[in-house]
Amino acid sequence: MLYKKIVFRVHAILRMFERRIEEEDVQHVLKDGEVIEDYPMDKPYPSRLLLGWRGSRPIHVVAADNHDDKETIVITAYEPESNKWDPTFRRRKIS
Repeated sequence: MLYKKIVFRVHAILRMFERRIEEEDVQHVLKDGEVIEDYPMDKPYPSRLLLGWRGSRPIHVVAADNHDDKETIVITAYEPESNKWDPTFRRRKIS
């Protein structure tokens, strides 16, 4: 689900700035990315991890939906590290 209203948590904004991830990058992942993990027990809203690509750059976005207020909340965004993810960036490597 993606609502028209997108809310960026302060944590997400700080991390996006540090990691040089633009708002447009996150919106692209939310719109066209694929859900690779679900976190149904997260509070206050179940969340999910999405993978999207901006050119050759993989980007992970953690987001949740507040159905009551019809908004998607961006929790964080980052470029996954190749030493922690498989080559497709869809599955975590087992330690």
